[in-house]
Amino acid sequence: MASRFSYLRMNPFDFHKHLINNYILTQKGATKLLQRDTSRDKRDADVIRENHKFLWDDDEEPRTWEERLAKKYYDKLFKEFCITDLSRYKENMFAMRWQTEQELVVGKGQFICGSKHCAKDEGLRTWEVNFAYKEQGEKKNALVKLRLCDKCSTKLNHRHKKKEIKRLSKPNATASHSSSSTHSCDRTPTSTINESSDDTNESRKTPEPEESDIWRKPVEVEEPSREDEFEKYLEHLLL
Repeated sequence: MASRFSYLRMNPFDFHKHLINNYILTQKGATKLLQRDTSRDKRDADVIRENHKFLWDDDEEPRTWEERLAKKYYDKLFKEFCITDLSRYKENMFAMRWQTEQELVVGKGQFICGSKHCAKDEGLRTWEVNFAYKEQGEKKNALVKLRLCDKCSTKLNHRHKKKEIKRLSKPNATASHSSSSTHSCDRTPTSTINESSDDTNESRKTPEPEESDIWRKPVEVEEPSREDEFEKYLEHLLL
């Protein structure tokens, strides 16, 4: 009876602990029953890995919080150059991903070789690759740019030659300056000859009176005589 009254005086939490300690944990290894099942736990990295897309459409809106988290991570990436993994190049299989902020700051993928396990910064070449990948059971393609050293470029083109992007060579400034100076030198004697020929032609021409000189002189008008005026008067009367 005493034990019964002691149970009644316990609050629900103390009574729960009493039952667990006296009836469940008395067997060996029974403490494993109190451990939480962590098999379905996921970190943020796991959620991003499951819902990540290599390319998101501009008008595509995420529907779940997992997709929103993956889209937020995608927006923080820099999509000018790719980082590639060439460890399985003999199988013609390459892994691609975009640059992170830290890689952009140090120049990885643009001024340093874009291979994941290479750090060379000399003799880099730019390649345009048609990256074919499978995402969520769907086959997709994307044109990406890679900056690789000579050794990594050989691995990239192990089976198929990729398209190399080369810069257009700029014209030499000294050559253009010298050509312009020669043109100017060639033009100067012709101009002097033309001027001298114009002077000789002007000297040979006879001076002609200008039209403005006509208006400067008074106009000379002959006054009619009285007889002429009288004859005109009679003609008007006889008409």
